[in-house]
Amino acid sequence: MSSGVRKQTLYAAAASVRLLLFVAFPGLADLLTGRVEVSTPVTSFKRFQEGLYLYNHNVSPYNGGIFHQAPLLLPFFSLLPDNRTLPIITFLLYIVLDILTADALSKIADSGEAGSTRLFTSPRKEKKWSGVQVAAAYLFNPFTVATCLGRSTSVFTSFMIVYATSKAVQGKSLSSMVAISFASYLSMYPLLLVPPLLLLCYDRQPASRRTVASKFYTINAAVVLGTTSFLLFLSFLVSGASWEFLWSTYGIQLTLTDLTPNVGLWWYFFIEMFDSFRAFFLGVFWLHLSSYVGGLSIRIRTQPLAVLTLLLGIFSIFKPYPSIADISLFLGFVPLYKHVWPLMRYSFVTISTLMYATTLGPAFYHLWIYAGSGNANFFYAITLVWSLGQSLLVSDLAFAVLRDEWEVERPEMVGKEIRQI
Repeated sequence: MSSGVRKQTLYAAAASVRLLLFVAFPGLADLLTGRVEVSTPVTSFKRFQEGLYLYNHNVSPYNGGIFHQAPLLLPFFSLLPDNRTLPIITFLLYIVLDILTADALSKIADSGEAGSTRLFTSPRKEKKWSGVQVAAAYLFNPFTVATCLGRSTSVFTSFMIVYATSKAVQGKSLSSMVAISFASYLSMYPLLLVPPLLLLCYDRQPASRRTVASKFYTINAAVVLGTTSFLLFLSFLVSGASWEFLWSTYGIQLTLTDLTPNVGLWWYFFIEMFDSFRAFFLGVFWLHLSSYVGGLSIRIRTQPLAVLTLLLGIFSIFKPYPSIADISLFLGFVPLYKHVWPLMRYSFVTISTLMYATTLGPAFYHLWIYAGSGNANFFYAITLVWSLGQSLLVSDLAFAVLRDEWEVERPEMVGKEIRQI
């Protein structure tokens, strides 16, 4: 069976599974839409429907403090049939986005960038999964399926991030920068992925077209700035010549004014925070989140795709409003590094921790909110375990990537145990 036929079969199977779940369990989509693990204040489809209703009736959706999503999504969804009368159309849109994301991941896998870059070639690069296998791992990940069924708008951001990366490995820097600008417009945090994407774009340029690095970075940074500014101007027009969307869409993420529980670390911390210390710790949390970008981009300069993958894992832990969509995106990139899996040390502990948290998270939330036999500590405790599992995976993958690079520099140390002193 050819690769093209296998891809078509895979995509048809993934679409069929999602359609089957939608048809066989009509209430499942609405159930997942209301789950805090799937939806956050900035990605909730239920909140988006409220904002869309107001927009269609010529009322600003940003007046009530409920709608926190990008304005340009509103005219796009207003072109679709009403979700209450014909929900299948919206659902098909999310299925198509999932398949397009998986297809972009398969192109990244087939490029071989994970094992061999311009500045580094892993001796284990032949141990890899094909693009079809990587796409299958993403499409049939339960977190991906749940996000699709829950119709979280983070699906749009995930697609733009993966599309930007796939264009970067093809050396198409303009397309990559425009795509990451769209992702940043939708969710803000992808703006931190621009440095590793610039490195990746520069490395994948043909030698005959490669210009001075500073000139290349400046031009592409200008493309990001110009595209983002254009999108914000269009949003200004869509919002009735008003800039109030800036605070509702991006200000809420910077200041964390909506403390709805989620699977992240911020909400409970700032519920308990004294107001006099709030601004200080907001700065600390954002500084912590952004500080990884420069360090990883410098230390693993030879493998920019690895930097991007690790940053996605870090963002899924430390961003203000994370959900399972973030971990599903990170897990979509992890199979690209099959060649370094043997170097990872805590695979069993990591998998066990994530499965443990995945199982008990909904139970603890139910005990707190519905059964009344617990409190916020119940749910926050399991989110700490969830974050621990992700932290183990990110740190273990970083170790494996660095160990692989180190063994190339020190071939006499291959297979030997090392200890940090």
